[in-house]
Amino acid sequence: MKDKDLQIVIEKIFAALENLIPEYMENPEDSQIANGNCAVCIIDENGGVHGKMFGANKPRQRQSYKVAWTKASQVWLTGYKTGEYERLVFTGQVGENANGIEAPDLIGWQGGQPLTLADGSGLSVGFSGFRGTVDLEIMIKALETAQ
Repeated sequence: MKDKDLQIVIEKIFAALENLIPEYMENPEDSQIANGNCAVCIIDENGGVHGKMFGANKPRQRQSYKVAWTKASQVWLTGYKTGEYERLVFTGQVGENANGIEAPDLIGWQGGQPLTLADGSGLSVGFSGFRGTVDLEIMIKALETAQ
């Protein structure tokens, strides 16, 4: 995907997230985690990093972005969802440092995943701010809305 087109899709993803966050905040299990202070990190196939933080609490946004970046960068290195990759490492199916991540540095939480754009190009995505399964779901919905 051309850089200009990719930037348009990413901006649409950010806008979709901004619209989806209030919906997810209605669930008390999710609203109490970060109180709407969420973050997304997207790494494109060229290594470009795109991110956005949501909410009003800057320290909490910073923490959410740190987790989102860790998730996205692990997906970028491994090609696997976070959580899934750890299972492969800990069951001996993938060597501990096979992709440049030592066991203590594995994120372990869900919320990082590879996503494929309509043109077949890929994104490594991390989202943080809700429960891990919701972090995954909100990104899939945002991408569907953006395309």
